[in-house]
Amino acid sequence: MPALSEWIISDRPSLVPLQLITPVLLLKFMQTATTAQDNSMRLLVVCSTAAMVEQLEESWQGEVRRPQFTAAPSIAALRGLLREQHWDAVLHCLNHVACTPTTTLKTLRDQRLDTPLIIVAEPDDQRTAIKALRGGAHDVVFFDRLSRLAFAVEREIREAGNRADHRAALEMLHDSEARFRALASNLPGLVFNLQRETTGKYRFLYVSEGSVRLLGVKQHELRGAAQRFFDTLFVDDRKPLLDALTESAHSGNALIWEGRLKSGDRWIDMRSLPHRNDEGTVLWTGIATDITKTKNTEAALRESRAQLAALSFHLETAKEEERERIARDIHDELGSILVRLKIEAALLASKLPVNLSPKAHSIEKLLDQAMGTASRVARQLRPGILKEFGLAAAIECQAEDFGHSTGITCRAQCDDGIDLDPNTSLALFRIVQEALTNVAKHAHASLVVVRLKRENGNITIEIRDNGRGIAEQDMDKPKSFGLRGIRERVQSLNGGFHIATAEQGGAHLLLKVPLLRGDDALPAEYEEVIQRDLF
Repeated sequence: MPALSEWIISDRPSLVPLQLITPVLLLKFMQTATTAQDNSMRLLVVCSTAAMVEQLEESWQGEVRRPQFTAAPSIAALRGLLREQHWDAVLHCLNHVACTPTTTLKTLRDQRLDTPLIIVAEPDDQRTAIKALRGGAHDVVFFDRLSRLAFAVEREIREAGNRADHRAALEMLHDSEARFRALASNLPGLVFNLQRETTGKYRFLYVSEGSVRLLGVKQHELRGAAQRFFDTLFVDDRKPLLDALTESAHSGNALIWEGRLKSGDRWIDMRSLPHRNDEGTVLWTGIATDITKTKNTEAALRESRAQLAALSFHLETAKEEERERIARDIHDELGSILVRLKIEAALLASKLPVNLSPKAHSIEKLLDQAMGTASRVARQLRPGILKEFGLAAAIECQAEDFGHSTGITCRAQCDDGIDLDPNTSLALFRIVQEALTNVAKHAHASLVVVRLKRENGNITIEIRDNGRGIAEQDMDKPKSFGLRGIRERVQSLNGGFHIATAEQGGAHLLLKVPLLRGDDALPAEYEEVIQRDLF
């Protein structure tokens, strides 16, 4: 990835996204723009003779930036020049100046500079040059090989930039850690250390001041008797907490528990990680917070579920329209550009010398790959076959593409003559796409069978694989966005959805949605009704 300055100093416009521009980046942009006006490389040469500087200038073979050499004939001059301005690198001409590389290094360190130091030496001075390298110099260039001076300087300047970026990242990390510590010390709720003895008895080793605000119990009372904490809970929620603590202690899993206080109208949430010592005691360090507002909000959200479902339908429609636009742009514009590039590359290859022919063929292969990728991405974004030939043909084509891209055998068995409205066809196709993606990611299967059929007024889709199956807890993971997306699409079609591990192994996905014929499809003004109800 190019450095930030390389994004800006270019003969083409910057491609930095606007959302990534921060005040720090803006400052770097301004600094880079100022430097780019002369695009020069400032090199400080520790050397007592002007002829030596001229020799370095004449031998320079760099192509990236133009060097500006400035001589520092003495250590005093070196100190002054280092204070006056920034230097990209320092060149120390060995035995052509009174001071030694060690002195130059000390001067740089005294001024807290990480400027690259490169030793320029005669071939006979290898021992001294190696000693300078061990002392902290970054590279050595001998006078009989000055042709590599530009390469060495440019490389060390890049490395110095990388080191500066690394230091800046460390400073940001330290600042972030300091902010985190300050935040942790002021967390709302109750911070605690709860210990379970080998006898099963619980004891609070530490309780924060939030106990009074959250539970109405003072710290020393909880430390003296952990039962006081359990007494503040709703009667029906005490046993679930004890069960959760027991399970966490045995499994080592995090404790995540929600329950009501004795009044019944307030909720708390406990989250903690267990640590077991060699003696068998378990210690939870965590936090308990008041989530009453969250629970009330969840109740309000459940009441508005119908509106959210309508909004989800609207957003899916907008997303599909955007996918179609992007797919069209990729196919029409990017595709034509790639075709033209391939033609131009072929013409250029015919005129190149024979020794460059392999490189030209390599470029043509890359263009072929780019064209294939563009076609595949456009097809995945909006399969034209779905609109032209219907759901069955689109699923068969998707199965074929899936097999080619993953190496997993995929068989599609689809009934013909299934007439669906465009929205239902697209939703079912996206479900099949997502299900196959999950198989490729998680199933470790070698065979997938997709079945599309019409029966009893419903459209049924079955997807089976011979992989490792799916555990029940995996289906309820908070971050199972793929399964959640399938479930929401099925619900939007008033259908049913089930997934489980098949008896013969592998996963079995089954969904049914009511069959909507063309004249039963949702009216075009449906979206207007949604927006009027929502907004």
